[in-house]
Amino acid sequence: MYITELIINGLIQGSLYALIAIGFTMVYGILRLINFAHGDVMMIGAFLTIGLLKINLPWQISMLLILLVGGAVGFTIDKVAFRPMRGAPQVTGFIASLALSLLLQNLGILLFSAQPRNFFLPEFFRKTTLVFGLEVRYLSFVIVFSTFILLTILLLFVKKTKLGIAMRATAENLQVARLMGIRVNTTIMVAFVIGSGLAAYSGMLWGGRYGQVDPLMGFLPGLKAFVAAVIGGVGSIAGAAIGGYILGFSEILFVGLLPVGMSGYRDAFVFGLLIIILLFLPNGILGTSEEVRA
Repeated sequence: MYITELIINGLIQGSLYALIAIGFTMVYGILRLINFAHGDVMMIGAFLTIGLLKINLPWQISMLLILLVGGAVGFTIDKVAFRPMRGAPQVTGFIASLALSLLLQNLGILLFSAQPRNFFLPEFFRKTTLVFGLEVRYLSFVIVFSTFILLTILLLFVKKTKLGIAMRATAENLQVARLMGIRVNTTIMVAFVIGSGLAAYSGMLWGGRYGQVDPLMGFLPGLKAFVAAVIGGVGSIAGAAIGGYILGFSEILFVGLLPVGMSGYRDAFVFGLLIIILLFLPNGILGTSEEVRA
């Protein structure tokens, strides 16, 4: 029974990391840019949820709006912060993403204060049902199934649509894609929009799972999601999902199976796992080397 509970929790945690990691890997796959502000978009989604629920919007409409507003935030981030720097050294984008992350965090503190806020989703999400003799909240089903559905839609989009194929070509070689007539700025913008929409949506789910939100809530999940993307192979959407589930299960199992006194070191074990995987698979599980991709 206890192992079953750990597996269910690992599946839930892995789904959350997978959603956030996909946004990281899409942007990095094209721009080779680590967008450290990605986790803060998750924070925006959480606080937006609080606002939408206060005006009594139906939760179905709220979920759709969070995806759309998150996408709009991603569009704005690309347009204002990163597009003007296109062609600059990579370190410039790296510094800009750090600055943007700090800006969003401090704006959040100014607007909402640094104190954690209680976060309650509608009653539907708090209902429970029995799974293998364990009480599982409906929210857990929403997290797992919505992750699966969004990931499936995204993979079909990338593999079957013209824009998705253009994104893959741009990720392979940006300069050649431009010479072939692909609108590179459009494909990059779409990557930011999709990734940020998923991050904002995951912020709502994260707040519902843990019951509290604050302006700094996105930093550590964002960092761990980046670790997940690296484990799976940065630039691979499927790899990001696999890395998210490996990270989620590892974190839950470390806490559940280690002695109580060592549970506080779970992050050390998780990052140690990253090192071990990269020693044997330097490009991640589904990643490819730069020489092959170029």
